[in-house]
Amino acid sequence: MKQRLLYLLPLLAALATGCLNGGNKNNNNVTPTPDGTYTGQFRLLHIHTNSTDTVKTNITLTLSNSAGTYKVTGDTATVHAGSYGNYAGNSATGLISFEDKTYSSSAPFTKTHLNGTYNYAYDGTSFQMKAFGALDTLELQYDLKKVTN
Repeated sequence: MKQRLLYLLPLLAALATGCLNGGNKNNNNVTPTPDGTYTGQFRLLHIHTNSTDTVKTNITLTLSNSAGTYKVTGDTATVHAGSYGNYAGNSATGLISFEDKTYSSSAPFTKTHLNGTYNYAYDGTSFQMKAFGALDTLELQYDLKKVTN
């Protein structure tokens, strides 16, 4: 009986070690959820077979984790709409979702609204988001830097 249990000893040791350190030895790879004020460039790329049209503008994005709200200001005259609403980020998946309270699916589409789910990367200073439109012919890019907490 003792010999049968000896082969389980390495397995039990490995399981115990995994449980003691949370099963993840490298916890510093978790992307933080952004919070504060960010400024930078918004780019709208329309991808064609042989070329890409790019339209860009400078915006300011203010995020409040505690309230779960956001606001877009800055150069919102033609390319990107000034807007506000609720947001939630998931640092484990690298996804962030926005619900724009000024967006209407029935209104004419003249400016981009920060609405929907985006992939994001954030290192505490640089905050980048990206989303793709229908048939991957439209790409929305946000390249922002943190300016305040």
